[in-house]
Amino acid sequence: MDYAYKNPKLSSEERTLDLISRMTIEEKIGQMMQISFSCVSKEEAEEWVTKRFAGSYLHVLGDNARHLQQLTASTKLGIPLLFGIDAIHGHALHNGATVFPSQLAMSCSWNPELIEKAGRITAKEVAADGLNWTFSPVLCIGRDLRWGRINETFGEDPYLIGELASAIIKGYQGGNLSDEDSILACAKHYIAYGESTGGRDSYDTEISYRKLREVFLPPFKKAVEANCATFMAGYEPVDGVPVSANEKLLRQLLKDELKFKGFVVTDWNNTGSLIDMQGVAGNIREAAEKVIKAGNDMIMNTPEFYDAAVKLVKEGIIPEALIDEAVKRILNLKFTMGLFDGKALTDNKGKANVFACNEHLDANLELTRESIVLLENRNKTLPLSINIKKLAVIGPNADDIQAQFGDWTFFSHPNPKTDVVPEIPYSTMLTGIKELASEKGIEVYYHKGCDVMDYSNEDIAGATYEASMADAVIAVIGDCLAQNGESKDRANLDLSGAQLKLLQELKSLKKPLIVVLVNGKPLSIPWVAENSDALIETFNSGMFGGKALAEIIFGDANPSGKLSISFPYHTGQLPVYYNKLPGWHWESKYVDIPKEPLYSFGYGLSYTNFEYSNLRLSNNTCLKDETVIVSVDVKNTGSYDGKEIVELFINDVVSSVVTPIKELKGFKKVEIKAGETKTVEIQLKISELAIVMQDESYIVEPGEFIIMVGSDSRDESLLKTSLTVR
Repeated sequence: MDYAYKNPKLSSEERTLDLISRMTIEEKIGQMMQISFSCVSKEEAEEWVTKRFAGSYLHVLGDNARHLQQLTASTKLGIPLLFGIDAIHGHALHNGATVFPSQLAMSCSWNPELIEKAGRITAKEVAADGLNWTFSPVLCIGRDLRWGRINETFGEDPYLIGELASAIIKGYQGGNLSDEDSILACAKHYIAYGESTGGRDSYDTEISYRKLREVFLPPFKKAVEANCATFMAGYEPVDGVPVSANEKLLRQLLKDELKFKGFVVTDWNNTGSLIDMQGVAGNIREAAEKVIKAGNDMIMNTPEFYDAAVKLVKEGIIPEALIDEAVKRILNLKFTMGLFDGKALTDNKGKANVFACNEHLDANLELTRESIVLLENRNKTLPLSINIKKLAVIGPNADDIQAQFGDWTFFSHPNPKTDVVPEIPYSTMLTGIKELASEKGIEVYYHKGCDVMDYSNEDIAGATYEASMADAVIAVIGDCLAQNGESKDRANLDLSGAQLKLLQELKSLKKPLIVVLVNGKPLSIPWVAENSDALIETFNSGMFGGKALAEIIFGDANPSGKLSISFPYHTGQLPVYYNKLPGWHWESKYVDIPKEPLYSFGYGLSYTNFEYSNLRLSNNTCLKDETVIVSVDVKNTGSYDGKEIVELFINDVVSSVVTPIKELKGFKKVEIKAGETKTVEIQLKISELAIVMQDESYIVEPGEFIIMVGSDSRDESLLKTSLTVR
């Protein structure tokens, strides 16, 4: 029949209203259901489409997705499915797709343009698999490093996270959601999920609503402004109420105040967790009532919700208008995406050549290079001298692609597959070094030395013997997949297993010791920091981490990454983020460790040096609705061309509430040739200086602000001037 909702000439809103007027309550509730393909049989999966009218699936790939999508054509209304996938750093659950560095790693590039490009590539590969929605980006703030999901974050700073999130959202969603290679982005986990007490995953979040607005809301606000299509509600309670049952956070703040127009999906079985984990609902009927009233639109992997919600509406407990509101949001996006107009049923088999194509691999390598951070380089150990003829590569992570990939790849999800062979080109640290060393006539020895966690497999004597024959030693250490991810929180951030013992034995050889970190989060490594001749942080660098590392070690590339997250001296120093509040009594330090982080936010070395001078403002006094141009001259005083990340921080000198000692409010990555001076300009909107009052209102207070610009967040790295807001 020629229904209006099938007419592509009408607006998405008009088509949505027509379609919803033709739907039964069962069909409406069905659209709110997201079913996990990994948790049902093939027959059950088909029944959810044909008999319960499911609106979405997650963790289904390729032909299985296309089959389910084709089944929707046989239903009365033919409503297409949304397929969600955790494409967190590339479409990495698909063996054969491009695997980018983790969010934490790529954030160290401080390069929104490259991160947007990574999002665009990911969207193309996800779409080529017949899918149309990624559960990314993660906008949680990495403040307690014990938390298992630090690797998924863009670091510790709300401003940087918001800028990088906006970039990758733009990449995922493209110029128009109806484009064949555009997919839906999903801002998660709304909100303050990473601030759980003790770094315990999905546990209680002990914050005030004022702090929520000040620290945790800004990245999500940026996501709304970037037109992010969907939001995911976190598991955790805020002020005692789980987010998925929290009307203040979902309806009032996100939808009403921020004017979010997309739809909200719960995280995995959040509805069931209200009963089984959190005890705020006695049964599925109570849980379903809470999540509907709170403002959730789609229910991830709680199949029991379907029957309960249908009964609640039919019994008059839930107004059908609330269901209509949720379904309208879902259907509007399906129309906007063009799923009703052929996009959903496009045969994507011919697009297989898009996976890990040369263009995508080149972009991946470029981002990986800029994500690597040089932390130490004593006596200019790096780049390696041409006099090096024999090189030892030692350590448990030197040739471990699973540790290098990190979480959310085909190795770990939806079910762990530790014996899978990657069907893509990749370069471990060892193979990358070997390949480039061979071109330079350098012989490479390798020994694993020990496991990351298991003492029983150590052979430190064998590793030391191999290293003794070399002119320099590269030790590749860190953590492993078993120490990162959901429900993998750590109480101790020291190097695990026999890794420190291995390093100490290698150090005793009195050869140049270059330590490379492959890890999902900052670790407590004061001995390493003090005793390595060079120290390089790669985090989870993806498929080309080894190639990019080798280019840096041998001087074919100049490192330009800077930390998006601080390193502690000791686990007991946590939290150790840079934008802390003032007021620590007397000496403002622990009696047994230094006051500052081991390595600070924004820190990273280059093979060249950059000198800052002549910090100035376009206006030293202004009004709250104005914009000030902050300018600084940066000179490359070394002998290498390089890229520098210029960072702008502010401090509110006197304010009605306690404010951080410094806050990032702008940055710019610039390329400067050896001997060249560039004037770098950063716009500072005075509205960005607003503080959150006790009543949750936002105010830019008049008074003095200190403007700081430099190479990292440490006081000694910053030039300072004063701005007065009238």
